[in-house]
Amino acid sequence: MATFARPENALKRAEELINVGQKQEALEALHSFITSRRYRAWTRTHEKIMFKYVELCVDMRRGRHAKDGLIQYRGICQQVNISSLEEVIKHFMQLSTEKAELARSQAQALEEALDVDDLEADKRPEDLLLSYVSGEKGKDRSDRELVTPWFKFLWETYRSVLEILRNNSRLEALYAMTAHRAFQFCKQYKRTTEFRRLCEIIRNHLANLNKYRDQRDRPDLTLPESLQLYLDTRFEQLKVATELELWQEAFRSIEDIFGLMCMVKKTPKSSLMVVYYSKLSEIFWMSSNHLYHAYAWLKLFSLQKSFNKNLNHKDLQMIASSAVLAALSVTPYDRSYGASHLELGNEKERNFRVANLIAFDVESKPENREVLCRSSLLLDLVAKGVMNCVAQEVKDLYHILEHEFLPLHLALQVQPLLTKISKIGGKLASASSVPEVHLSQYVPSLEKLAALRLLQRVSQVYQTITIENLSNIIPFFDFPMVEKISVDAVKNNFLSMKVNYRKGAIFFGSKSLESEGLQDHLSTLAESLSKSRVMIYPPGKGTPKLGESLSDLVEVVEKEHKRLLARKSIIEKRKEEQERQLLEMEREEEAKKLKLQKITEEAEQKRLAIEFEQMKNQRIRREIEERELEEAQALLQEAEKRGKKKGKKTVLEGEKLTKQSLMDLAVSEQLREKQEMEKRLQKLGKTMDYLERAKREEAAPVIEATFQKRLEDEKVHHELEHQREVDLSRQRHAGDLEEKRRLSRILENKNVFQERVVNCRKAERDRLRKEREETISNIIQSRKQEREAKRKIIYFLQTEEERQRKAREEEEARKLEEMERRKKEEAERKAKLDEIAEKQRQRERELEEKERQRREELFGRSVAPVLPKADLSTPRPADAPPTAGPAAAAAAPAPGPAKFVPRFRRAGAEAAAQAPPPAADKWSSGSRAEPPAGDRWRDDRKPAAAAGTKSWMSSREERRR
Repeated sequence: MATFARPENALKRAEELINVGQKQEALEALHSFITSRRYRAWTRTHEKIMFKYVELCVDMRRGRHAKDGLIQYRGICQQVNISSLEEVIKHFMQLSTEKAELARSQAQALEEALDVDDLEADKRPEDLLLSYVSGEKGKDRSDRELVTPWFKFLWETYRSVLEILRNNSRLEALYAMTAHRAFQFCKQYKRTTEFRRLCEIIRNHLANLNKYRDQRDRPDLTLPESLQLYLDTRFEQLKVATELELWQEAFRSIEDIFGLMCMVKKTPKSSLMVVYYSKLSEIFWMSSNHLYHAYAWLKLFSLQKSFNKNLNHKDLQMIASSAVLAALSVTPYDRSYGASHLELGNEKERNFRVANLIAFDVESKPENREVLCRSSLLLDLVAKGVMNCVAQEVKDLYHILEHEFLPLHLALQVQPLLTKISKIGGKLASASSVPEVHLSQYVPSLEKLAALRLLQRVSQVYQTITIENLSNIIPFFDFPMVEKISVDAVKNNFLSMKVNYRKGAIFFGSKSLESEGLQDHLSTLAESLSKSRVMIYPPGKGTPKLGESLSDLVEVVEKEHKRLLARKSIIEKRKEEQERQLLEMEREEEAKKLKLQKITEEAEQKRLAIEFEQMKNQRIRREIEERELEEAQALLQEAEKRGKKKGKKTVLEGEKLTKQSLMDLAVSEQLREKQEMEKRLQKLGKTMDYLERAKREEAAPVIEATFQKRLEDEKVHHELEHQREVDLSRQRHAGDLEEKRRLSRILENKNVFQERVVNCRKAERDRLRKEREETISNIIQSRKQEREAKRKIIYFLQTEEERQRKAREEEEARKLEEMERRKKEEAERKAKLDEIAEKQRQRERELEEKERQRREELFGRSVAPVLPKADLSTPRPADAPPTAGPAAAAAAPAPGPAKFVPRFRRAGAEAAAQAPPPAADKWSSGSRAEPPAGDRWRDDRKPAAAAGTKSWMSSREERRR
């Protein structure tokens, strides 16, 4: 394996190998560089190397090498620059696609060239021989030789890229784009087998994504962006499957979409649901499931009517007509008649499964599932207003087939309507997701339904009808087809008829035991006999005798009921106790298991850590030994090469060699070689000296002769050149003299012209200098004026700023004086308020002292005390007069002395005892300001508490006395 000091060296080496035509060696060199553990740090050169690497892989069609290299490169740039991997993969797919297209175009060009090569001969002899031997045509053979290998490589490219990107959340968009391009590849070249494999690959990727949820870069399907990418991929898969007419794969794609949405418990957008139901309707129509096809059209109608704001009336009428005709195309009987229980169970499960797909209920439950049938479908069409949007021909056809009773004229009324309906259809302009609608596809099913309805209504009117008359009233089919339809209807218990070819008649109805008229005859007979017995023998009144014989039944039942309840309670208690014991045992076992598991995990972790350290040390020792062995082998090979060149053999054996012995051997060999080389160089130097001396002795006379000959030649050449130069100088001198003579005639005119030009230029110069001086003086004057104006503006601004500063200082001084004055007034007002509050508190203390003395006198006169509810130990005089004047009335509602008396109650008592001072004395200042709340409550409560304590102590002393 080649090693490089830098990544640039690997790229340079690969380019050199490519230039000399060794692409295989270049690919191996780049592959060894990419897979090496030495170059795992990503640089920009890695990206260039990968571009070159994938180009070589595409040129040589090495898909496995490309996949291996991309996997290694993914590990290099996963955490550093994931966009680099995206660029490399895009380049890889682009090159593969271009090569495949180029091969296809070459094959087409080759086929065209073969077609026009010889106008007289159809084919060349070689082509004829190959066609006879292989049985292939020229185009098939050229495709197999040129196109097929590149298509295989392109398909392998798509598979490899999908495999690389399948579990990377950072490259979800690239994964979706690759899947879309793979779908388009299958669609463009009709690759049905590859399309099935591609669908299975994507399906397996999603299954593995749900199975292994602990991956580091796993895509999260709960994110809206990721879910939308996966949904777009599945819907593209569904579209391509329907275009390739792979209906089974399309149905599996429908199930994939439904499973994906059930996984995340969400519903796609309405635009995607339109595509979903349109493709589902196509699938069900191709599989001849007309009932499910009609339900899909009903869902499609509901979506288009609710969410498509651009839907015009004509398109809505077309969709509604399709839904109604699809519902009418369903056979009016159930085909499960006479099936076995196993078949019925499978059919029921399949119906529930398809019902979930149609309803798209991502949280469906078995008890909420609804069975799909024709009758409920028609009711839904009427309830959801579909019948109000259909064409008039469809509405008339619905009423004739479902509601009107016309046994003989039904076909005559249905046939012109079917003719008109078959002409309706076309592409919907305002519903691009809905496929092209052709109502003519429902005509055969509607003709069959009309024949069944006619047979059903004829059987209700007639018992017998001739075959000829029946053929006349059913113009859609001949009698064998009518017979086939009727056989299927009789088989599924929709009709009851027999055909008698001998009499040429059809008999409706049957008297067999399996018929509807006789299948319940035994139960009907039993009910009739029971009614007759009741009428002949009415029930007597024997209830009192029964009550007398069972008089104690209520008591027995009550006792038995109580016994059962007691037994039930005992059983429940035992069960609860047993469950509690089991729960405790389970908890103890669980705790033991957890403890044992923890001990086991710790031991396992220690063991793994020890093993990891041992393995790490062994690996390091092994790497050191391998490195030394490699160095020893390299030294041995180098020694062997030198020995082979010299015809010598190494003395030591390779298996018994060590690094030190080889190094000693290499050093001794190098010293010996150096000495030999010095001897050879000395000998070679002497030989070269002898040869050089001999050559110079022989060359000396030859060089002298050559030198003399060259001197003579150069002397002759110098003389010729000197004579040529003299002649040329004489000619130039004569020409110059002639030119001077010719120009001397205009010397005076030249002087006059020169003087005139000089004077003009002097005048111009003076004028310009004067103008410049005037301009400069004007500029100086204007600048002086500007400076003067600027100085005035600056002076004005400074003056204004000084004035404003003085005004601000005066305002601040005024505000300061005002503040000082307000503080002084506030202090005076506060002092005045404090004085008033002190007077008020003095008056309150005096009042409280008087109240205390009055209460002591009052309690001193009391004889029979009455205890209050709050304190039974407090006495109250019994002989107190009922009315003791104002003082007694004021003291009566007052609470006991041991309880806290609020201020408003004390104020009321004082008001009753004596007239309080006017409110103006308390707030004589006229100001609304009050003293702080904390001071007021502290001053008010202290006297009250002291008075209450003294009164309570005096009452205790009186009781002791």
